[in-house]
Amino acid sequence: MTKLIVSMLALSIGSTAAFADGDHASHALHQDGAVISPASETATAAFDILAAHAHRNANQVTFHMTTHGVAGGEAPDPNGALGGAPVYSYVWPTSLDPASVGFEPGTGILALAATSHPDFDDTPLVDENRDGDPANDGLLWHSHWVVLVPTETCGPGALAVRDIPEGETPRLPATWPGLPIFLDSPGFTPLFDGPEIVVTVGFASDVELEAMSYDGVTGALRVNANIHAPLLCVTDVFDVASGDLSLPGIVQ
Repeated sequence: MTKLIVSMLALSIGSTAAFADGDHASHALHQDGAVISPASETATAAFDILAAHAHRNANQVTFHMTTHGVAGGEAPDPNGALGGAPVYSYVWPTSLDPASVGFEPGTGILALAATSHPDFDDTPLVDENRDGDPANDGLLWHSHWVVLVPTETCGPGALAVRDIPEGETPRLPATWPGLPIFLDSPGFTPLFDGPEIVVTVGFASDVELEAMSYDGVTGALRVNANIHAPLLCVTDVFDVASGDLSLPGIVQ
């Protein structure tokens, strides 16, 4: 199932040109298992991926992404309403089954995402700005697990976060925020340092992480104007670390 979806997504993504250089790309080249990305002539620097890599310590995995600009330095302009709301995202698609983090098994591509969206808050258990209101933090970068699937309603070859049709009750993580999509809000904090974004996540001890592979993607999503069916479509892919979403990254 996952391999089929990855192949379909790869058909909709163009490769980038001209290899990157510079201190941060050189550093990333020395990370075992890293995915090194060509520099883009068109992508905004904050979303132009130079490298993606990940390393494991017991049941924790730290995901890194190095960009050509200041990671997290760009955020979407407010739409003023949930319908049509834009989302910017740094994403690590993985080879793990969605069941690894509590979703229904075999339901799509499990991806870790760090997102910013000023028009809504989907982390009801986390008060990111520590002002006593956990429902006003959407603009601040925060983490999600999502399950991605090809969704023709979003456009030819496009992806969406998997919807939950009315009346269905799939298996979902304990920190699912209540939206009718395969979205988890686990509270892992994205950390930014100049061109790099880092997110460390924890897994249950029985999840097999040794064979996990991954990639790096930056892109934009948008909430459907009708709020559902589908709820959240991928509308733009800024960059793909591998160029073809082949998930070549090896966890060290």
